[in-house]
Amino acid sequence: PVSLWLPLALGVAAVAAEAAGQSPLQRRVVRDVLEYFHGRSNVHFLFKEREVDGVTEREDPSGTFVQLRLGLAQTTCRKRAPQRHCRVLENRRKPTCLACYKFDTSDVPKVLDKYHNCGPSHHLAVKEIRQRDEAECRAVEEAGKGGDTPYLPGMFAFSRGLPA
Repeated sequence: PVSLWLPLALGVAAVAAEAAGQSPLQRRVVRDVLEYFHGRSNVHFLFKEREVDGVTEREDPSGTFVQLRLGLAQTTCRKRAPQRHCRVLENRRKPTCLACYKFDTSDVPKVLDKYHNCGPSHHLAVKEIRQRDEAECRAVEEAGKGGDTPYLPGMFAFSRGLPA
């Protein structure tokens, strides 16, 4: 049953993201976070994208780093029995997800590393959680950079020249 509603929910999210002028990688992160969120056992209703903010997208030789905050809103549709038109419920749960993804540089970018944290919006503002999120996102951004390549003997034998 879940496999039947997910493409519909993700399709709606993709259309909403395109309208918001997001890059293909940003739309992919939004879809992935929605899929992750709906896959959690304590989530019984479908959620829709409410807002995307705090978007960062940086490229370097090792790939593209994308970070964003995704605000979600609970709908009237149950996760197990989705319908085509799901109304957003006002004054209900409005969780926020922080997502950090690092993609490689291939034609169809693969995820090198990722991190997401979803909870009530006030939850993500707590100092300890914010600090952990920042550290996790920094680690994701470093994925694929030189630190991941093994050291081979002689690799840096001629890296320094003699002073002139």
